[in-house]
Amino acid sequence: MTPFTALVLAGSRPGFDPVALHAGVSHKALIPLGGRTLVARVLESVASAGAARIVVSANDPAIEAELAKLSIGCPVTRVEASASPSLSVREAAARLDFPILVTTCDHALLEPEWVRRFLADAPQDADICALLAEEPVVRAAAPDTQRTYLTFRDGAYSGCNLFLLQTERGLAAVDLWRKVEAHRKQPWRVAAILGPVMLAGFALKGLTLDQAVAALGRRAGVQACAVRTPYGLAAVDVDKPVDLDLVRRLVEP
Repeated sequence: MTPFTALVLAGSRPGFDPVALHAGVSHKALIPLGGRTLVARVLESVASAGAARIVVSANDPAIEAELAKLSIGCPVTRVEASASPSLSVREAAARLDFPILVTTCDHALLEPEWVRRFLADAPQDADICALLAEEPVVRAAAPDTQRTYLTFRDGAYSGCNLFLLQTERGLAAVDLWRKVEAHRKQPWRVAAILGPVMLAGFALKGLTLDQAVAALGRRAGVQACAVRTPYGLAAVDVDKPVDLDLVRRLVEP
């Protein structure tokens, strides 16, 4: 397996985080689960999956203190998080070696096998890949989970907070993400960025998942690919207090 760098996003959003507040900690990365913090669980999983280096994008000093406690068999460093997730990825990736696996600190159930399978299934000619799970697979693994699904002609899928930047060219897709993210409250600007044909395809569910991801890649000027996972729990992260309650039931029965 090709050595890879792991980039773990652990930036803080403006205002209070309802999940951290629910758990009584300063940042949700520091929530304890099964005797370890969420960020420790994520880092241990990507290290076990074969990461040669792990970089954590964070701006909370308490996270750096947590990282200093860890001994997971590969170097771990922190970089300052930026104003948005997309900008954090862009600025961190510019200083890292490719390929880069990107995930988040709240991927509480992350298993090394999910990462290894993703890396093995990612087409080698793709610049960027995203991992997704089909709705029936997610519901079979976690019937109580509340996920957001994107519906395509061939089914509904949930993102798994795992992305693979295989080449530096893949950063062009991150730049497109940044533009959409910056104008997410202005639909007409998003329409201008993505183009009317693509938006119509999404709205009318006229595209399959693969067609939609490939079209987004072409818009960015890169080869983009969707990778399907058989692991339904890969779609479960800790975005809301109810998600934390769910993963606690799964990990701490």
